[in-house]
Amino acid sequence: MTLPALSTATHLVNVPLLYKGKVRELYDLGEHVLIVVTDRISAFDYVLEPPVPAKGTVLNKLSAFWFEQTAQLISNHVVHTDVNLLGDAVKDKDLLDGRIMVCRKAERIDIECVVRGYITGGGWRQYQASGEVNGIKLPEGLRKNEAFPEPIFTPAAKNDVGHDEDITLSRMKELVGEELALQLQDKSLMLYKYARDYCAKKGIILADCKFEFGLIDGEIILIDEIFTPDSSRFWDEKNYALDIEIDSMDKEPVRTYLASSDWDKNSAPDPLPQDVVEETTRRYTDIYSRITAMSL
Repeated sequence: MTLPALSTATHLVNVPLLYKGKVRELYDLGEHVLIVVTDRISAFDYVLEPPVPAKGTVLNKLSAFWFEQTAQLISNHVVHTDVNLLGDAVKDKDLLDGRIMVCRKAERIDIECVVRGYITGGGWRQYQASGEVNGIKLPEGLRKNEAFPEPIFTPAAKNDVGHDEDITLSRMKELVGEELALQLQDKSLMLYKYARDYCAKKGIILADCKFEFGLIDGEIILIDEIFTPDSSRFWDEKNYALDIEIDSMDKEPVRTYLASSDWDKNSAPDPLPQDVVEETTRRYTDIYSRITAMSL
């Protein structure tokens, strides 16, 4: 049975809504928080229509997979992912199955911890303009998509409205304190290297990724999502090349369609064509099966 795409869970959850992001909805379970991952998809700061079937399930199950894989490296916020344990807090458990995560409540650290293993995307644009990425001076003559000798840590200050702000490590130290900043840098680089090596065995290049961390009783824990197509840039190693725009294993079909359309990026775009939606679903399910060796 193919379940319909889910654009919101507000009609399926019987506890208070705490926060509604572009994709995730957080609900208050008292001691814990319930995260529901919808099938909404965003690009260029707009939530698009229609939702992409299976996207939320992939994001949630892939995060759960990685949280389990990395639990020996760092604690995380996951309590469980079993919708049947939620009792009367939710209805239509079949529709929510696979897309919920019950988590410990943590104090969010308002820094997006970005690690780049390759110079591409926003990092490449910074380098072209200044020869630096987040204040890190880089050698001259780097080529687009080139691997760094060692991955670099390029944090961003989180903004709940608008874009996150790229900052230097020095600025991060001013915002959160030197000790915490250095701990987050070390943990981010450690996690990236672990997943990079894991993905390499699957024929996948982890070009860059971002993490969010929180504090519980002073302990740094991993929160939100981890190594998903929405928080990481995955390349099929067969497609890797320098000096080109590599087709990443995520919502690239949506970005490509929008970039080639006459959309002005200042108003809500028209609904996505069905073939673009279907190809995006295929990409999300493909990266899930490639990484986990499981099917949805």
